[in-house]
Amino acid sequence: MREELSILIQAQYPLIYLVTSEEERAEQAIAAIAHGKPQRRVFVWTVTHGVVEYGQPRNVTQHNTVSPQAAIEWAIRQPAKDTGIFVFKDLHPFIDSPEVTRWLRDAIASFKGTQKTIILMSPVQQIPIELEKEVIVLDFPLPDIAALNQVLSQHLGSRRLSTEAREKLLKAALGLTKDEAEKVYRKAQVTAGRLTESEVEIVLSEKKQLIRRNGILEFIEEDETINSVGGLEELKRWLKQRSNAFTERAREYGLPQPKGMLILGVPGCGKSLIAKTTSRLWGLPLLRLDMGRVYDGSMVGRSEANLRNALKTAESISPTILFIDELDKAFAGSTGSADSDGGTSSRIFGSFLTWLQEKTSPVFVMATANRVERLPGEFLRKGRFDEIFFVDLPTEEERQEIFKIHLAKRRREITRFDIEQLAKICDGFSGAEIEQALVAAMYEAFAQDREFTQLDIIAAIKATLPLSRTMSEQVTALRDWARQRARPAASSVAEYQRLEF
Repeated sequence: MREELSILIQAQYPLIYLVTSEEERAEQAIAAIAHGKPQRRVFVWTVTHGVVEYGQPRNVTQHNTVSPQAAIEWAIRQPAKDTGIFVFKDLHPFIDSPEVTRWLRDAIASFKGTQKTIILMSPVQQIPIELEKEVIVLDFPLPDIAALNQVLSQHLGSRRLSTEAREKLLKAALGLTKDEAEKVYRKAQVTAGRLTESEVEIVLSEKKQLIRRNGILEFIEEDETINSVGGLEELKRWLKQRSNAFTERAREYGLPQPKGMLILGVPGCGKSLIAKTTSRLWGLPLLRLDMGRVYDGSMVGRSEANLRNALKTAESISPTILFIDELDKAFAGSTGSADSDGGTSSRIFGSFLTWLQEKTSPVFVMATANRVERLPGEFLRKGRFDEIFFVDLPTEEERQEIFKIHLAKRRREITRFDIEQLAKICDGFSGAEIEQALVAAMYEAFAQDREFTQLDIIAAIKATLPLSRTMSEQVTALRDWARQRARPAASSVAEYQRLEF
């Protein structure tokens, strides 16, 4: 980015928009560029101090330049022979003002053929239509491993860390700003008295704060392992094969980074649980993208900005898993949103598809859906996801496994239950319905102050009407669609289809 910014300044681009919340790092980068040939003076404007030359005390301000209009006029009045970079911090609250927009356009016209450049520096990207054709937008990247290594070395001083411990601390801090990294390293030192590999959890806690501040992403910690999911052996095998897909060894082998997977299926059959437990299997953080929080009608463009910021945050802490639950509800109305929300859903849908197709960062997208007919066709095109899996109602063998898992969670001794009989009785039940029947049986016995039995579970099953019967048409339609278009998650079905082929 620094090289690109240097080229734009040398090429006499009059207006550059630098999106960043790291003012100090960005200023240092601009100052380093200004020291090149030809040397340039750097002036910084803020609404609190007006225009101040970089490196000078804040009280040494240019006269009457606190207002943005006066500051831009002052920059225009500087002699054309002088080479200068004028950095305007947080101009976005004023940029929609007709006077400010006009002054910026006057500055662009005045700067042509000179070595003068205005850089708008702000964490918020807000560009009026009048300036869209004139401005170049750059994202100032977060510090890389090398920059974080310098921060870590400053905190360690003369103390030594093993290469492995240093690597763990640096990777844990990826995605933090320089200031955030400095603070979290200090926090780890204060907490433990010294900075060691064991303080990685403290560094990761700062990432969780970063996610919470974002407001749209949610950091999910799952205690269950993938062995807590009954059945779905074909899907599990696929995930286990890719457990080391984001390592350097995989890159050296020539493997591309996995993009993501879409899991379709009947509600309550473990789609969300398999997505959550993959986080522990792969050893990657799990972020849930809440599409409901993305939509914000308070300001035009705010929803699109929310999505961009959420995806940028996910990329900044990658490698990570981005979990989108019930994708069919999130983008169901995207195709006809022009009449209902001014096209916001369509724009968000397009932005997400473009990111999904073109992303190079190691963000693995795990999406689940129940109603495939509501999904736009673009999602199902080859290349968007590495694989589309279909999770059907559990087979009898899988129901036995589900019963064993849920009984073992609640009782140490489960041999007193006839699991084969229970599995046969609950034909057509989803995993969630099996669990709820078991919970209902336990409540019944608890109310009578006794231990629950086989008969209690059978009675609870008999009293339950499963979704496969109440919504049989929808389940049948989903199965018919998935038979030729998706990969079965159950090993028995997958093996049958291979033999059939």
